[in-house]
Amino acid sequence: MDDIRLFIETWQAPIGLTILALMFIGFVLERFPAAVVAILGACAFLFLGIIDSRQLFSVFSNSAPITIGAMFILSGALLRTGTIDAIAGAIISRAARHPRLAVAEMFLGVYVASAFMNNTPVVVVMIPIILRLAQATGYSAKKLLIPLSFICILGGTTTLIGTSTNLIVDSVSRGSGLPGFGIFEITPYGLIAGVAGMIMLAVFSSWLLPKDEAAPAGSTGSDEVFLTELTIRNASTLRGKPLGETAIAKRSKIQVTAIKRDGRYIRHHLASEILQPDDVVVIRTDLPELMSLRKSQDFKVGIVRKGDVGPMGEVVVEAMVAPSHPSIGNRLYDIPFLSLLNVRILGLSRYRNLPRSDLPNAKIHAADKLVVTGSKADIARMYENPNLFGITNTSARAFRRDKAPLAIGALAAVVILSALNVLAIEVAAILAVGFILIARCIDAEEAWSSIDGNVLVLIFGMLAVGLALEEAGSVTMVVNALAPFLVEAPVWAVVFAVYVVSVLLTEIITNNAVAILVTPIVIKLGADLGIDPRPLVIAVMFAASASFATPIGYQTNTLVYAAGNYRFTDFFKAGIPLTIGVGLATCFAIIALS
Repeated sequence: MDDIRLFIETWQAPIGLTILALMFIGFVLERFPAAVVAILGACAFLFLGIIDSRQLFSVFSNSAPITIGAMFILSGALLRTGTIDAIAGAIISRAARHPRLAVAEMFLGVYVASAFMNNTPVVVVMIPIILRLAQATGYSAKKLLIPLSFICILGGTTTLIGTSTNLIVDSVSRGSGLPGFGIFEITPYGLIAGVAGMIMLAVFSSWLLPKDEAAPAGSTGSDEVFLTELTIRNASTLRGKPLGETAIAKRSKIQVTAIKRDGRYIRHHLASEILQPDDVVVIRTDLPELMSLRKSQDFKVGIVRKGDVGPMGEVVVEAMVAPSHPSIGNRLYDIPFLSLLNVRILGLSRYRNLPRSDLPNAKIHAADKLVVTGSKADIARMYENPNLFGITNTSARAFRRDKAPLAIGALAAVVILSALNVLAIEVAAILAVGFILIARCIDAEEAWSSIDGNVLVLIFGMLAVGLALEEAGSVTMVVNALAPFLVEAPVWAVVFAVYVVSVLLTEIITNNAVAILVTPIVIKLGADLGIDPRPLVIAVMFAASASFATPIGYQTNTLVYAAGNYRFTDFFKAGIPLTIGVGLATCFAIIALS
């Protein structure tokens, strides 16, 4: 046993590099999630005694993952309050008149939003909106989805809180004795990289990005679209207003298909139609928006029977029509349980084939999904219906648009207080989370679910691996091997070398892993070469996010890769020019401004 311990102590530096190499192989092969590979690597160092349990658990005191988790929650609050959706809706409403301008405004908004929000939820929310924009402008969705991811990446590099990678590099740098980064310290470099990226996209996107059909007519950009209708109340504030000036027409996830008035349908020039009491506005929308509309006092949502003046039901469930249902082929209005129970059908969804009629006259098909509201007692009786199956409480939640100013203010406070050095960014973020929870911008359950646990576990695991590599002397070993080749090199050559190595690693393993592993190496390399390590750290910060050439290097690339049904080579063709252009601009900016 003593011989084994002596062997490990003697050769712990190369053993550390061997474990790291095996982890790289694990990242590339993707047999296990990246977070699992990171944890296994940390466990290997712990098992070999290179780090002890006290050192392992010390990584949980690192402020970077806490800040990242808080930013996830703040991003979730902005989504929950419909802030991003409202901005996108305003842009889409102009798309028919100024399609090029609408696309430019959308991407500018994404760029700004990603500078202050986590990129992943921004892309998740924007994918259906981009599909709507493609439909409204006639552009190919495939021409827009890859740029969506790339612009989010570029926007995330413009502030310290724009991406978790920046926060991690800052945390590792402070742990190595360097001064922390200000929230806008990297903004000049980020703006230069962003302009270069925009130019490359504008020049090359038209012929390097694949072309596909625009989103199908009638699609809201979501896989699950619901047909419903809104009956204008007598006391509605919408009376006497043109439809185009109401929130119904302005929201990005609502598509108005007709207005029913006095037994006739109006399907053309809807925006100029003046709304009247008892008008029925037929729309298509997604489930969260349907749940939001349900709370309005201006209209009744769904199939409204004569004399139905009561409030909405307290329970909302989703139910599937069984293939054996006796009403298949009949109108939805005639479905028996509507007359037997005091419930209301809010909407109907059918996979890729929504009825073109209004909601009551829609013909019932097997596997139609219905959203139904009613009292607890009546909904409980629905469970006894053998012709409906899969009855469950809906998981969708209404937007809390009245809380949007509070969510925006909380995020703005984090930015301002940390920028002015009034509070540390992690303290400001935690206080902001407490505020939005107490203000009910987002429920606690939703707040915790908005945190990407895989990202946090990966970061903690890689922090432990990074600490172990320092303890083992592996970092020193790498620096000693590199130093002779760079000792006579000018500073600009070292910056370029660090950037190139980092960006190549980012394309094959996760960006956060690169940030944690490469940052301490370049800090020590700068010290050994007698140059300021800060420009090298900035190079790592940008290169670790600059994953454009593959769909696996960055999570937002993976999201649009699936949503756009791209091929792997589509990213390679579109990403290589961007990688080169952004890399050159970033390195020149670092050299010129540092």
